[in-house]
Amino acid sequence: MTRTIDDVLAEARAALDRLEPQNAWEAVGAGALLVDIRPAAQRADEGEVPQAVVIERNVLEWRLDPASAHRIPAATGYDVQVIVLCSEGYTSSLAAAALADLGLHRATDVVGGFHAWARAGLPVTGRGELVGSGAHGWSPTGPVVRGV
Repeated sequence: MTRTIDDVLAEARAALDRLEPQNAWEAVGAGALLVDIRPAAQRADEGEVPQAVVIERNVLEWRLDPASAHRIPAATGYDVQVIVLCSEGYTSSLAAAALADLGLHRATDVVGGFHAWARAGLPVTGRGELVGSGAHGWSPTGPVVRGV
């Protein structure tokens, strides 16, 4: 049986409770872990979300699997709500589905990705015309984890 990437993406999304940017922002405020999987060059060009943990896609499962020797400290169990963010919401759906396959049953992603997040006026920093105003009362609560 042959499947296209559109088939794979549709299957991944059907299994996720995807979040609109505002709902993702509220979930982060309630303790969800926002994970930006975009490559460094893309983050430099588009901007960044200050609250996001940066874990590039190629190591995502190893960093978030609670059973992995290479996990980050925030990967404390399979009940952690992980919200994956990419540029436009395609790669993040596939990544969130992979995390769900590992047992992270609350893994999901942001509909529209970083572009939708920035258009919604949610906090972003950095270069590019997508940089938002921070109108939602953002204040830094700690360091951004890089290169984990």
